[in-house]
Amino acid sequence: MTTTRTTIPPAPTWDLDAIFPGGSRSEQFKQFRAQLRTDLEKAAKAIGTIPAQLDARSQPEWQKFVLTLQDLLERIAVVKGFSGCLAAADVNDSMAQVILGEGDLYVSEWEKLKAAFEPMTLKQSDAAWEQLVGSSELAEIRFFLDELRFNAKAKMTPELETLGLDLAVDGYHAWSRLYDKMAGDLRVEFSDNGATSTLSLGQLATKMADRNRAVRQQAFEKMTEAWTSREELAAKTLNSLAGFRLALYRQRKWESPLYEPLVMARLREDSLEAMWSVVERGVKRLAPYIDAKKKLLGIDKFRWYDEFAPCGSVNKTYTYDEAVAFVVSKTGSFSSDLADFCKMAVAKRWVEAEDRPGKAGGAFCSDMGPFKQTRVFMTFAGSYDNLSTLAHELGHAYHGWVLNDKPFFAGWYPMTLAETASIFTESMGTDAALAACESEDERLMLLDQKLQSAYVLFCDLHARFIFEKAFYAERRKGIVESSRLRELMIDAQRRAFGGLLDESGYHPLFWCSKLHFYATDSPFYNFPYTFGFLFAQGVYARAKQEGPAFAKKYRALLTDTGSMTSEEVARKHLGVDLTKEDFWQSAVDLALADVGQFVKLAG
Repeated sequence: MTTTRTTIPPAPTWDLDAIFPGGSRSEQFKQFRAQLRTDLEKAAKAIGTIPAQLDARSQPEWQKFVLTLQDLLERIAVVKGFSGCLAAADVNDSMAQVILGEGDLYVSEWEKLKAAFEPMTLKQSDAAWEQLVGSSELAEIRFFLDELRFNAKAKMTPELETLGLDLAVDGYHAWSRLYDKMAGDLRVEFSDNGATSTLSLGQLATKMADRNRAVRQQAFEKMTEAWTSREELAAKTLNSLAGFRLALYRQRKWESPLYEPLVMARLREDSLEAMWSVVERGVKRLAPYIDAKKKLLGIDKFRWYDEFAPCGSVNKTYTYDEAVAFVVSKTGSFSSDLADFCKMAVAKRWVEAEDRPGKAGGAFCSDMGPFKQTRVFMTFAGSYDNLSTLAHELGHAYHGWVLNDKPFFAGWYPMTLAETASIFTESMGTDAALAACESEDERLMLLDQKLQSAYVLFCDLHARFIFEKAFYAERRKGIVESSRLRELMIDAQRRAFGGLLDESGYHPLFWCSKLHFYATDSPFYNFPYTFGFLFAQGVYARAKQEGPAFAKKYRALLTDTGSMTSEEVARKHLGVDLTKEDFWQSAVDLALADVGQFVKLAG
């Protein structure tokens, strides 16, 4: 039972020693990385000895190399995941940061191996290739291998691909690291309750959800002021990142900058267009929600800094154990398998939840590959939002768990499907919390959080997508000046928000402040979020319709996410066609179903 408390017992820390004892200075972790380096070097030599022709005699050597590629990438993922956990748990762990950089080099070396192997696959007959991928040793990962061979047709020669990877380390990726450093170093002077303090941009972002509008406005203005001082540097960085991508795409003869992100998402462009078309039409249905929120907030113009203003309130606080019990109980009513996993993950201390200084912000889930374990990172301070985050991240962890018995390549799912289990589990918790509401204020708060998610994913994320498409179209012709970047961003927001934001309320420097525009591992790091949200809505709707009978189907769906395209998963497990608008319309309808209830409560 939850009550109002001034303090709650400390939440637990995770057990990382079960992976490698001793943290970033672990001798076992050091040996693990040393062996990985050795094996990467061996593989680089071994690829030159693989018979050029694939046939019955050479097939065992080809199989061995493919399995070596898989093993190396799985171990690289452990290095990146484990060091990422250490760096998040202690932001001052400099050794963990060094190892994270090490991991980037391992990824580059592995990509070179893949770049050398890809053209070899193209020289083989379809019959010989079929014999290889249909063999008992590789049958489970044939989707990954077929995809690799297909994508190889659209790449440069091995020599040029290797050159591109080498240049990217200190060029392309370096620009991204420079942006991270620039953003991390920015500080502002912030005044609150008569006191002035120095805040990082991460700390400043939390002020955007303050109940006091003056605080939110000051936070926005300070953020704008900070980025204005770095605007030209940010513009140079963004232009350089895009220039590198476009030069590479030109050499590969990729006409659209969407080619790579769609391949990575295992998604067809007509599916993406169908989704955005339905979303854009649905935005106007959020107008009553925004109007009601304006009345609750006592404002006449809805601006960027009002988006996360809270409505309603809840006096409940949860201990960590209560939050866990809540998640286990609500997931158990649908799937005992999911509930049992949540209990096990908590019992084995796979969750880092302690509220303490020195931790990174945010939350994430990281799989540990051959260890068949997962780790969840978050900070639990007793709020419902913390409970929701716990459910979300345990959903991610369950997704990884059901893929444990699959080979690593068969568990490599795209970003479009990565949010399915997390949003599904979070949605169960939200609905359960709404059903157990003890006051109208609490119900208003929960409904606001649900609709706020739809608002952000329909408007904010679409604006990012529109901006990037427009930016890349202009960047092909030359450098895009910062003043023009402001114009493109306002134009994108004007279209995506469909009048929900006042004309005075746009964020012209959003292209500066949003790190997703500067991420080099995921171009167009926007649409997968909206896709994942809506796809999860569709899966959750099916679960509500079929009840516990859907639990086994749900697990089967998650199991296939690493071995199918996004469209194939939807067709097989939901019987829907993502290239048509019907599915997206039903998902948008579900996401907006609570608008009327919110307006009524707010009235």
